[in-house]
Amino acid sequence: MSRFAGKVALVTGAGSGIGAATAQLLQDCDARVFAAQRGASEFEDIHADLLDPDAPEKIVAEVVHRAGGLDLLVNNAGMMREGTVDASPVEDWHAQIAVNLTAPFLLMRHAMPHLRDAKGAIVNVGSIEGLGNNPSHPAYGASKAGLHGLTRAVAVDHGSDGVRCNAVAPGWIDTPLNEDFIESMPNPAAFRKGLSGIHPVRRTGTPGDVAKLICWLLSDEAAFVTGQVWTIDGGRMAQLSLP
Repeated sequence: MSRFAGKVALVTGAGSGIGAATAQLLQDCDARVFAAQRGASEFEDIHADLLDPDAPEKIVAEVVHRAGGLDLLVNNAGMMREGTVDASPVEDWHAQIAVNLTAPFLLMRHAMPHLRDAKGAIVNVGSIEGLGNNPSHPAYGASKAGLHGLTRAVAVDHGSDGVRCNAVAPGWIDTPLNEDFIESMPNPAAFRKGLSGIHPVRRTGTPGDVAKLICWLLSDEAAFVTGQVWTIDGGRMAQLSLP
């Protein structure tokens, strides 16, 4: 599979979950993949803490220094802290906005000259919580809704430069974080069964499900697709709850 032969890709948060699956699929399709996060990955690592506003510029500069350019950007890294607006520390708000929204903005800002040269593509990993909200997630939902809006803005402003920008909005995906949450329930088996029931496809998603959509959006097969937010949730948002 040589869909991305000769392409240089940067994926944030590629240590596990959606980021790791996306980076692996890009590599399998012959891209050279750089991974930026605090921990280690299976790819060409750039150690970075996206709470640091200087990190995005350093990340892009390192990729360009090592690879000579940048073709594909996947803003996947994110964080979530629970708490209602009257109970959340303001520091939690700032942290989630910083990682989920400001860091993608800065990464796109610093990557844009290189993406413009490459006629490249961007995919931002949003969430169905940018479309609706779970309880006690005000900052997370706001940051993901903002990322969806930023995606459209970048697509409008840079389409004439040959740069496409789309977002995916995953629902419940079987990431390590979600698996840990399920196992913390009093009855994990019953909780899993309930999760399946809220999805018309009767299962939760895998990181690979999302990675395939991301890689399609990055590819030339999606050359006429930009400024869109692609929901990938097994039909969860389409299914009304019972009265």
